[in-house]
Amino acid sequence: MKKGYKLLIINPGSTSTKISVFEDEKSILEKSRFHDAPVLLQYPHVNDQVPFRYEVILEMLKEDGVDPAEIDVVVGRGGSAHTQPSGVTIIDQKLYDDTLAAVGGSEHAAKLGVLLAWRFIQDYPCPAYTLNPTNVDEYCDYARLTGIRGIYRFGHSHVLNQKAVAEAHAESIGKRYEECRFIVAHIDGGVTVGAHDHGRMVDGNMGADGEGPFSPTRIGYVPILALLDYLQDHPADDVRRMCSRAGGFVSLFGTSNSDTIHALVDQGDPKATLVWNTMIYQISKNIGEMSTVLCGKVDAILLTGGLMRFDDITEGIREHCGWIAPIHVYPGEMEQEALAFSVLKVLRGQAKAMTYSGKPVWQGFEGISF
Repeated sequence: MKKGYKLLIINPGSTSTKISVFEDEKSILEKSRFHDAPVLLQYPHVNDQVPFRYEVILEMLKEDGVDPAEIDVVVGRGGSAHTQPSGVTIIDQKLYDDTLAAVGGSEHAAKLGVLLAWRFIQDYPCPAYTLNPTNVDEYCDYARLTGIRGIYRFGHSHVLNQKAVAEAHAESIGKRYEECRFIVAHIDGGVTVGAHDHGRMVDGNMGADGEGPFSPTRIGYVPILALLDYLQDHPADDVRRMCSRAGGFVSLFGTSNSDTIHALVDQGDPKATLVWNTMIYQISKNIGEMSTVLCGKVDAILLTGGLMRFDDITEGIREHCGWIAPIHVYPGEMEQEALAFSVLKVLRGQAKAMTYSGKPVWQGFEGISF
């Protein structure tokens, strides 16, 4: 067994490309590049961003003198393939192909983690893994059924960071994640809120599919009849882009830059203030919804993600939801460490990596057909 490992962590988001390099548990490099939505919208499809983002990764490594050929393992964020169980999964040809084709039915920048990792190992051969991609599915049956025959809900959210934060908070209070009930809200370019019940995310909003609060890049819930009217004059592909890349602040202001919008709020701009506070209001509503999933038995509400650098989001959510459970804030993400440390356990023989099955986790209600 190799004594030491150098890991490259690739974490694409809807508005950023973040990388880290770890020597075992020690982070020796962490860099992030912000990409405003108008820049990324030059690429008609998420897959088209791969060459651009790959060059960004190589530039960031070069800036800090890291030789890509010295990387032992690459770990990428993932999503868009068929739904998967939680845990570490090997990135192989089948997972790459299904991610590229988005067979899971949803397009999100997180999928680029798998695509970029695969691109990297073509140039610099080494093992590649992913952990808790956006398409991890642990939903309970009640969270799946809709009122349209043949249309079902499935897990699609910021599983990686939600679970990492939930596990860290459980440890901080002397418990295991599997012993707790949490509501976790990841608040950044996209917003997802999950109900975590004893180690499983049993429900949550499908943020890049048009559910939940609007956010810097996403439309959130929109009345269906109004959306059908909108589609009479706009291509369906435009609406698809607005679900994950061109909605929310991008649609309302022409930018996904939250600092720009919040600066307007600080200046008292009435439009920016209305939009910003409505986003907080909608996040709070979604948290309240998840509290009913857990029957009001919530150990803590955990707020995480890049937008938690703005204190007024915490204050607004606390005002609306503080009565549900204690609120704890974890600004930013714990994704880089989670990706690195989980894969290190696999490399050291302390845990096993799964092989992607190519089949959805959920394949129908047992004993019931529609």
